[in-house]
Amino acid sequence: MTTVARTDVCVIIAAKNAEATIARAVASALAEHETAEVIVVDDGSNDQTVAAARSADDHSGRLTIARFESNRGPSAARNHAIAISRAPVLAILDADDFFLPGRLGRLLAVEEWDFIADNIAFMGEAAVTGAAPRVDDFPPRPRLLGLIDFVEGNISQPGVKRGEIGFLKPLMRRRFLDKHGIRYQEALRLGEDYDLYLRALAKGARYKVIQSCGYAAIVRGNSLSGSHRTEDLKRLYEADRVILAANDLDGEAAAAVRRHERHVRGRYQHRHFLDLKKERGAMAAIGYLMRRPGAAPAVTAGIFADKTERFRPRQDAAPAGGGAAVRYLLPIGAEHAR
Repeated sequence: MTTVARTDVCVIIAAKNAEATIARAVASALAEHETAEVIVVDDGSNDQTVAAARSADDHSGRLTIARFESNRGPSAARNHAIAISRAPVLAILDADDFFLPGRLGRLLAVEEWDFIADNIAFMGEAAVTGAAPRVDDFPPRPRLLGLIDFVEGNISQPGVKRGEIGFLKPLMRRRFLDKHGIRYQEALRLGEDYDLYLRALAKGARYKVIQSCGYAAIVRGNSLSGSHRTEDLKRLYEADRVILAANDLDGEAAAAVRRHERHVRGRYQHRHFLDLKKERGAMAAIGYLMRRPGAAPAVTAGIFADKTERFRPRQDAAPAGGGAAVRYLLPIGAEHAR
């Protein structure tokens, strides 16, 4: 049996039909000396996800695999992993991503935080082999991320892909989550990370970010995280409303959350209009606007954006497809804290 130092972190991997990538994710988590547990929750896969995860076991006794018979979503999978884990620090790793060597040690070296995240390197599959040398070595430069900047960083801009701060994958202290009764909202299948982090910030969480990059996110056109149902948008803006009602936020913080709620609600209204037009015809879609005239500006803006998208220069936060380029979520040197 391999002897590995066990310290602080439980790495949680929710996986659905991740046979092709789960072994890489598990191996990268087990390679970190600070990893006490790796918990994989197979969320109703119909492929060989479980067998592929087991193939990466280093026989140190740190790998646990649980399985849902039917798909319940990433929030339910992560909550189950939290419930059966013991480590005081929790890390989320998506099943098609992986940790770069030394990630956990760099994060744990920073003091005084409840959540701490590092930069993300987006890359295509062509960049995975020998990925670590491709990623720049940035100094940590820890800084606090405030609620307002976090929320503003999750309001997407035209022509920018996958740039939201909500994509950050912070380590989280279990004691803070337990103290405030915070877990993932299982009704959410879009923005579940954003919602949990925002609820934590509303309760006073110290959320630090370092410039160092230790998380590699694989970009592919068929990623589950890149698609969502119209109903998922509705649930996300309703989650903002719950946070506003449940927390005594100051004026500026509440205004930021309301801006995010309007932003997501506008996306929902646009998508709902298009769904109605596709499924029931133009008259049904026009009838929706007549009944809800307040939705017209968002629908009009969404249609205009769709029609003009190909004429706008793109400034992607992630490389497209299978290229060998590496790009970063956070602009190096930019200030994200208040």
